[in-house]
Amino acid sequence: MDWSHYRFHTVWDLPAAPAAVYDVLAKAEEYPLWWPQVREVTPLGEDRGAARFRSFLPYELLVTARALRRDPAARVLEIQLEGDLEGWARWTLAARPDDTGTRAVYEQEVEVRNPLMRRLALPCRPLFRANHAAMMRGGRRGLAAYLGRV
Repeated sequence: MDWSHYRFHTVWDLPAAPAAVYDVLAKAEEYPLWWPQVREVTPLGEDRGAARFRSFLPYELLVTARALRRDPAARVLEIQLEGDLEGWARWTLAARPDDTGTRAVYEQEVEVRNPLMRRLALPCRPLFRANHAAMMRGGRRGLAAYLGRV
């Protein structure tokens, strides 16, 4: 097993229509407005940007993201990541089965490239996974609140 390789799958149920959620998620430069762990997003062109994020562990990750897919009809957003994490991430949105909002599925597959995290990959893997889970909980809470305001 490669201890520096991660796959994540997170589901958020949100109180807004899929089109509204897609519109917010499509504006990555605005993530710091509602996602506390996303500290900064800097556009680097039409389909690229740099991001800095940190959850509860005392380190920041820096990545450059490039859009691979922006499909409002299918409600899919997918990016390629490079930097401290290399791989991809994807949002897939659908109406909830009870038609009370949106089910947002976040999938990510990455290889950690950050040298310190690679050295600590085996002993700290549970902490790194918990750090990611905390980040995702913060994002869901922040997005739900943001959707209620816009």
